Amino acid sequence: MSGSLNRPVCSYGKSGSAVVGVVAFSCGVILLYWLSILPPSEWLLAAIFLLAVALSCSLSTLASRLTVFALGLFLGLFWASWHAGDRLSTVLPASLEGERLSVSGYLCDIPSPGSFNSLRFSLCVTHWHNLPIEAGQEARMPGLLRLAWYGRGSQYLPGARLRLDVALKRPHGTLNPAGFRYEDWLFRKGYRATGSVRNVRLDTTVDCSLHCQYRRLHLSLERWTREQFGSAKHFPLVASLLIGHRGHMEQNHWDVLKATGTIHLVAISGLHLGLVALGAGVVCRRLLLVWPARWVSDEARRGIVFSSIVICCLVYALAAGFTVPTRRALIMVIAGGWLILLSRQAPVWQAFLAALTAVLVLDPFAPLDQGFWLSFTAVAVLIAVFSARLAGTGPASGLVIAQLAVFGGLWPILEVFGQGQPLVGLLTNLVAIPWVSLVVMPVLVTGGLVTAVVPGADQVFVPMFDWALGVLWHVLKWFSEWQSPDIEASLAEVVGWGLLAVTLVFVPFTGFRLVAALLAVFWLMVPGQALMKTPYLRTPEIRVWDVGQGLSVLIRHGDEALVYDTGPAVPGVFSAVESTLLPNLAAEGIRRINTLVISHADSDHAGGVAELTQKIEVGQVIAGEPVAVRQQVADLPVSGCKRSNQKLGGLILEFWQGKGATEGNDASCVLRIYHPESGTEWLLPGDITDQMEARYLAYLADREDLQAPVTRVLVAPHHGSKTSSSEAWVRALKPDQVIYTAGYRHRYGHPHPTVTARYAAIGAVSFNTACSGSIVMTIEDNRLVLKEMRHGTPFWIGGPGLARDQCKIP
Repeated sequence: MSGSLNRPVCSYGKSGSAVVGVVAFSCGVILLYWLSILPPSEWLLAAIFLLAVALSCSLSTLASRLTVFALGLFLGLFWASWHAGDRLSTVLPASLEGERLSVSGYLCDIPSPGSFNSLRFSLCVTHWHNLPIEAGQEARMPGLLRLAWYGRGSQYLPGARLRLDVALKRPHGTLNPAGFRYEDWLFRKGYRATGSVRNVRLDTTVDCSLHCQYRRLHLSLERWTREQFGSAKHFPLVASLLIGHRGHMEQNHWDVLKATGTIHLVAISGLHLGLVALGAGVVCRRLLLVWPARWVSDEARRGIVFSSIVICCLVYALAAGFTVPTRRALIMVIAGGWLILLSRQAPVWQAFLAALTAVLVLDPFAPLDQGFWLSFTAVAVLIAVFSARLAGTGPASGLVIAQLAVFGGLWPILEVFGQGQPLVGLLTNLVAIPWVSLVVMPVLVTGGLVTAVVPGADQVFVPMFDWALGVLWHVLKWFSEWQSPDIEASLAEVVGWGLLAVTLVFVPFTGFRLVAALLAVFWLMVPGQALMKTPYLRTPEIRVWDVGQGLSVLIRHGDEALVYDTGPAVPGVFSAVESTLLPNLAAEGIRRINTLVISHADSDHAGGVAELTQKIEVGQVIAGEPVAVRQQVADLPVSGCKRSNQKLGGLILEFWQGKGATEGNDASCVLRIYHPESGTEWLLPGDITDQMEARYLAYLADREDLQAPVTRVLVAPHHGSKTSSSEAWVRALKPDQVIYTAGYRHRYGHPHPTVTARYAAIGAVSFNTACSGSIVMTIEDNRLVLKEMRHGTPFWIGGPGLARDQCKIP
């Protein structure tokens, strides 16, 4: 009797230890991406060995669980760091950046039009030709390239196997505390070099492996889809939903989807594979009901249904490009199907943990994906809400409750990623998800399958596609025109989300619960005072953002803020305001800019001004070229840059512009910032040339009220161009630090070597945002403290041998 009682206890103990180990493994994989240094594999292996030895000893239950947790944690760390180290081991030598190289390989994705009339695609490298490097280095050359063929945006490549002449550079992007990081994205995707194409030709000698064969088939599928359904009015949506190719999507598509919170509808994910799984399961089960019951046991039926679901989802995932989100969704569908069809009273969280672990084992880079966090959070929220009450919901109420739960559950995750969530998205998804599930996807999948079998069927299905997607798009555009606010951390919203969470999780599924949930959502519409006002800074802070080839500086003290220039922008392509300024202002808690200074109207200094003034409150605008700036911000008064003094907290601001300068670089509004207590001065001269520098030096010489600063920081005029920073300028100012705001390996070649030599000759410490990332300067104990963003960055950005580690100022 005692033996029979002991077996369940032992079983539960093993099950509990397994759960602890799985959770710890997942934590270990995730933990790696919080580190700035890649842990040595030898240390991790030694720790794993010691913990395994300790686990073999006789331990108490608590000690055993702690040991299992530690072992799982180190196993996760080792698994992720091993893959990360292997990826970082491939690197383009610095000596080959910008050189013309010849490489052979095959297409890794479907080419799509890009900015500046380019054709963008990925190349899986099979061979490098005649590399001018030492023997043995070829094995460490990048195996995956992200390329652009400029001037050929409307053309097609000659085939899938190619030989290219390319000019490459190592992974690099802007580096700021918040906002999109291109280097993160490149590392996540596995791109170890980027560049442009100089020449393309077919190369039939490329060995086409299984992966190559699959990519060729997927390219053929895209070509077939274009031939069959390219005449559809909504073909970009057709291609996105059928084969996962979003290259035909235009900016207006993304604007509408973003405004309505429905981008997930065109990204092949759990929703789409779930619908395929549901359809496959229903069809298979119906077919099995035709067979006599004695021929197939119930257990066999479940196995057949499960197998059919897996096969259909796998085929759809392969047709959709087998991308990372698709693979993740496939794993989750398999785990869910196993739980529903094959398990026997297994806890639902067991399937969740199994899917999580499988994703991290097969793709240890997954935590770098925003989609990883959103998808697993959404599933966890749904499990928490429905796990014990699924039988009590009808289709309509279940959809509403599910959408409310997911909408509320994903809000904190989106806040962490610095993304707002439009409230209109809640209503939009309540309409769009059922329509996509019940109409769009069945019509598209049926049309694609029938057209593949019956020639000419596209003539019937193209109008059906346009009808189904036309209704969807009309609804999305209608909702996108609503002026609904994004969700922020206001008092009303925090209370509303609290009420919503309590309602969804604890209140039984009744009409009262639905009414209470809707009341909670209504409460979210009440405007409230933000919990976090613009933080008060006791000491001044000057932040030079990394915006590539351009300039943008934030000056703060007390509860006031000034922005000097808004960085570069190319309409429809890139905007430093969208990618850098707005995310970083939000991260700093800044909701109002007291003064916006636009030095002059060049696109690398005044890009995105209209967007900034629309998204955030601005007190006053001062511009070196006020007429040009007024055309961009018609709703705000714009004053010219007049010689005057203002105060910002404890800082003295002094504006200057050369008399008679009305346009161009020499019209730049020069801003001098002085902190009397510490005797620190910052000088922002815009893009003035050496002629205007001489006039500014003469102005300074005539000023008797200027106090000699103890420390002077200079942002180099015109990014270090040879037309600026004259000998007289450098010797007169004698800055302690000089900051160049230039793009990495930019075609202008800033800063110029003759300029950097002048500043070096007077002993100035030089910084370049292309190397340092954003630079923040504060006053501590009346002394200037300067910090570079590159210090403390993740190991895949600031690690040894990478672009930022070896970045040099010429």
